[in-house]
Amino acid sequence: MNTTTLWRSLIRQKPLGLRHIITRNLASTRIVLNSVPPTTATATTPAKPLTQLEIARSKFKPEELEAARLARLAGLGWLSKLPEKWIPYFELMRLEKPVGTWLLLIPSMWGITMASYSIHAPLSTTLTAIGLFSVGAVIMRGAGCTINDIWDRNLDNQVARTMERPITSGRVSVPQAVGWMGVQCFAGLGILLSLPSQCFALGALALPFVAAYPLFKRFTYYPQAMLSICYSWGCLLGFPAVGAPLNLWVAIPLFISNWIWCLTYDTIYAHQDKKFDIHAGIKSTALAWGDKSKPIMKGLTVAQAGFYTLAGVMNSMGPCFYIAGAYAIGRLYNRISKVDLDDQKSCWSAFTSNINTGFIFLFGIAADYILLLLGFL
Repeated sequence: MNTTTLWRSLIRQKPLGLRHIITRNLASTRIVLNSVPPTTATATTPAKPLTQLEIARSKFKPEELEAARLARLAGLGWLSKLPEKWIPYFELMRLEKPVGTWLLLIPSMWGITMASYSIHAPLSTTLTAIGLFSVGAVIMRGAGCTINDIWDRNLDNQVARTMERPITSGRVSVPQAVGWMGVQCFAGLGILLSLPSQCFALGALALPFVAAYPLFKRFTYYPQAMLSICYSWGCLLGFPAVGAPLNLWVAIPLFISNWIWCLTYDTIYAHQDKKFDIHAGIKSTALAWGDKSKPIMKGLTVAQAGFYTLAGVMNSMGPCFYIAGAYAIGRLYNRISKVDLDDQKSCWSAFTSNINTGFIFLFGIAADYILLLLGFL
């Protein structure tokens, strides 16, 4: 092969070499591009926004939330045996915490028994009324708690203890809670219609107070005053429930006596959450009275004794009424003196002790009523 032929061969191969180089470079570029992780696209993607529940939970330490969860589970009692989907709805009614139901029912039993005493009503009439009021107390207290939780869902999420409530924890939605409240109200209406017609009109008058209570803790330091009206209404309803005329000379002092009692024990209850309430903007008599709470509650208890005695005098009650009443008032005064308002456990113990105190009052009324039926009075 001469020199001329060699150069012609090299010239013919050059384009093939260029095509090969270009093709190889393009292939390499594709490989590099395909191997680059999509970091740039990921970096510009906005983070998923937190839910309202996640924002609320972020305000507390993990141990606080865990303590609240464990406390809720420990307090379920017999509710824990129900189907899991049912439990939050019964928690809305506070069925696992019957203290409030008893404190609503006991004044009603005072009114029923004193009314029966005034007209010498047969025992069957009294027991029938107490039975209906017992069912009604469970239902209407449940409805009231449901209303309260709907209104307070954005306040409860600022207190560790109430963060586990069904709506606040996200286990029940607001529409579901509203529907459940409607079911309870219809059931309560059925109980009310089972009582004499006078009870219907008198009971309906209490509804605005029930609905207004959750608003009071936002605008005034005396939501306990509104709650006390609701919890004292049974003192009035007890009279028409057994067919007795509503004797205001008896019913009003009894109502005021219970109103004062409720104001006192619910102030003790409010002292449990006062540290959280300040941060959340929730108002209460515990915050309004502060260090003066004990002297004020002691004075209120003395006033309660006076109104309770007046109700007994106006109803011509026998000796058991005054003996049991004096013991119950002394018990109240003693618990107020001993409670540590800066200790949650002490406040809860003093608050729940009011159930037994209420039954002591009731025992005195019932004893006189039985003695009357037996002909000893």
